[in-house]
Amino acid sequence: MSHPNPFLAPSTLPHGLPPFAEIAPEHFRPAFDAGFTEQLAEVAAISADPDAPTVENTLLPLERSGQLLERVASVFYNKSSADNDDFVSALEEEIAPRMAAHSDAIRLDPALYARVAAIHAGIHAGTDAGTAPLDPETRYLVDRHFAELTLAGAGLGETEKQALRDYNRELSTLTTRFEKNLLADSNDLAVVIDDVAELDGLSRDDISAAATAAAERGLDGKYLITLVLPTGHPYLSQLIRRDVRQRIMEASRSRGIRGGDHDTRALVLEITRIRAERAALLGFASHAAYVTADSTAQSPARVSELLGRLAPPAARNARAEQAELEALAGHQIEAWDWDFYSEKVRAAKYDVDTASMRPYFEAERVLHDGIFFAAEKLYGVTFTERADLVGYHPEVRVFEVRNEGGEEIGLYLLDLYTRDSKRGGAWMNALISQSRLLGHPTVVVNNLNVPGPAAGTPTLLTYDLVNTFFHEFGHALHGLFARVTYPMFSGTNVYRDFVEFPSQVNEMWMLWPEVLANFAVHYETGERMPEELVAKLQASSAFNEGFATSEYLAAALLDQAWHAIGPDATVTDVAAFERDALAAAGLDNPAVPTRYSSTYFAHTFSGGYAAAYYSYIWSEVLDADTVDWFTENGGLTRANGDRFRDRLLGVGGSKDPLEAYRDFRGRDAVIEPLLKRRGLS
Repeated sequence: MSHPNPFLAPSTLPHGLPPFAEIAPEHFRPAFDAGFTEQLAEVAAISADPDAPTVENTLLPLERSGQLLERVASVFYNKSSADNDDFVSALEEEIAPRMAAHSDAIRLDPALYARVAAIHAGIHAGTDAGTAPLDPETRYLVDRHFAELTLAGAGLGETEKQALRDYNRELSTLTTRFEKNLLADSNDLAVVIDDVAELDGLSRDDISAAATAAAERGLDGKYLITLVLPTGHPYLSQLIRRDVRQRIMEASRSRGIRGGDHDTRALVLEITRIRAERAALLGFASHAAYVTADSTAQSPARVSELLGRLAPPAARNARAEQAELEALAGHQIEAWDWDFYSEKVRAAKYDVDTASMRPYFEAERVLHDGIFFAAEKLYGVTFTERADLVGYHPEVRVFEVRNEGGEEIGLYLLDLYTRDSKRGGAWMNALISQSRLLGHPTVVVNNLNVPGPAAGTPTLLTYDLVNTFFHEFGHALHGLFARVTYPMFSGTNVYRDFVEFPSQVNEMWMLWPEVLANFAVHYETGERMPEELVAKLQASSAFNEGFATSEYLAAALLDQAWHAIGPDATVTDVAAFERDALAAAGLDNPAVPTRYSSTYFAHTFSGGYAAAYYSYIWSEVLDADTVDWFTENGGLTRANGDRFRDRLLGVGGSKDPLEAYRDFRGRDAVIEPLLKRRGLS
C-alpha cells in the first residue's frame, strides 16, 4: 500500500518541521515534478493578468508561489550536503539542471519582468503602485525584485536569453559534479594508520574516534583520519610524528588532482570559463564584476583595495612567525609543521597550550552552558530539547526555541558529528524560513564535523571547533530572529558579503568571561578553567594571526583571480594559474598554503561564494567594529542584545544591510578594530 507523498501538503508537526519519518527516497522526484509544475502555473497566471500591474496582483502572488517546491528542495538539498548517498547523488545531478531551467523560466519571463519594471518605475516616479502607499519593506521588495530580475538577464533579447539558459544549465551540472567528486575524493584520501604508535600526541578520545571511523569502514584494528574541508587539519597541531603529519597534509592537498573519475581540474577550468562568458553576455567584464554589482562591495576594485591593503602586512607577519618556528624547530618549517610548532611557540611565549584545554570543552556543556547560555543572557530565549521530534538522521537533535515570555520562535536542529555521507566544513541551513505573508514559522539546522567518540566517552571539542560552533550558531540566530513579511527577506537572505557578519559577532561570546566561566568546566574534575589560563589565552589572541590572515587571504585572492578573467582568456593549467595568482599577491609562501586550493575550493566551485569568498574579511570589518561597541556598552546585557536583535538580526534582508548597520551603530563601520585584532595595525 503506497502512502501519500508527505511533501504535497504542509507539515502538521510543531513549527512545520518536515515529517522526516515519513519521507522516503521515492517521494523526492514526484514532489519536484509537482513543485515545478505548480509554480510555473502560478507565475503564468501572474504574467497573464490583464489588469495593470500592482504589488497586490504581481509581487504578492509571486512571493506566495512555489511553496511545494520550497518544501521538497529545502529537505533534499539539506540531505545532499548532510546525509548523501548514491540515490541522492544521482538524483541531484538530474535535478540540478532542471532547477536551473525552472529558475530561468521565471526570471527570464518577459511579461513578468514588464510588470515588475512597471511597478518599479511607478514608485520611483513618485506614485506608489497598489491600492495604498507602500511601507518601507514593500518598497524595498519592489526594488530587490527589479534588481534581481535585471541582473538575471530578464531584459535581454530572446537569442541572448537562450544562451543564458544554456550557461546556467551547464553550470548547475558542473558545480554539482564538483561537489560530488570532492566528497568522493576526500573519502578515498582519508589516511589509514596501522599502528597506534603513529598517533603519538593525539588524545585518547581522538585515537578512539579514529578507531571508530576505521571500524565503520571495515578496517578493524586500524585508525582512520578523515580529511576536513580546509587544507590544514586539527590533528596537525598535536601529532608528534612528522611523517604522519606530512601524510595528512599531502593527502589533503591531493584532492582533485590525481586523475580518474574524481579529478576536479577540468571542472574548475570549465566552470570559470562559462562564468566569464555568462558575465560578458550580461554586460559585465568578469564574473567578479557581475557578483559584486549586487553586494555591499559594489565592485571588484573595492574588494581588491581591501585585500590588497591587508595582504602585504599579513605576509610580513607570517614570515616573522615562520622565523620563530624555525628557531624552535631547528629546521625549515614545512606546511605540515606549522601548526605543531606554533603551538609550542604559543606555549613558550604565553604559557598557553590549546590542546590541553580540550577537557574543558565537553560538547554538551559548550552547547547548553555556553552557546545557549549566551543567547539566553543576550536575547532572553530558551532552548528545550524535543526528543519526540525526529530529525533527518538519527544523530540530529531538535530543540524548541521560545522568547522569554514563552512566545514560540521556531526549531533549532543540531547535527554535530562527521560521517562519510556528510560534506566537510560547518554550515547552517534553513529548512523553513519565517514569513508573515505565508504564516511560516522558522526551522534551522547547524551542521558541524566533529569526530565521533567511542561509545560511552564524552565528546571533547578543540578550541577551534568551539569557535566554529559559536560562529555557526550566529547564523542560526540570524535565521531564527528575522521577522519579516516577505519570503524574499527571510532569515539569512541578505547580501553574500554581509551574511557572515552576525555569525562572526557571535564568536565573541566564546571568550567572554561570564560565558567562558559557565561552560569551560573540566569534564572529569568539575573544576572551572583557571582564570590565569583565560587571561593568557586572551593575551595570545593575536598570536599566529600572520599565518591565519595569510592563508585566508590567499584563498580570497585566488577566488577573485579565477573570476576576474574575461571570456577571451585561455587558462589550461590549474596549478600554474594558482601559483601565479598567489605569487602576484605575495602570498606564495610554501609553508603557508592557501586555506583552499582550487581543486577542493568548495565555497567557490560548488557553493554560493563564487567571487565572494572575500565576504568573511569584508564582514569582519563590521564584526570587529561591533565587538568594540558591545565592549564599550557593557557587553553581555539584554539591552545590548535587544538592540542588536531588533536593528540587525530581526530585519533579515528587509532593508539595505549597511543602512541597518548604521541604524544599530550610529555610523558606518571603521577598519581600525579589524587591523588591531589581526595584528595589522
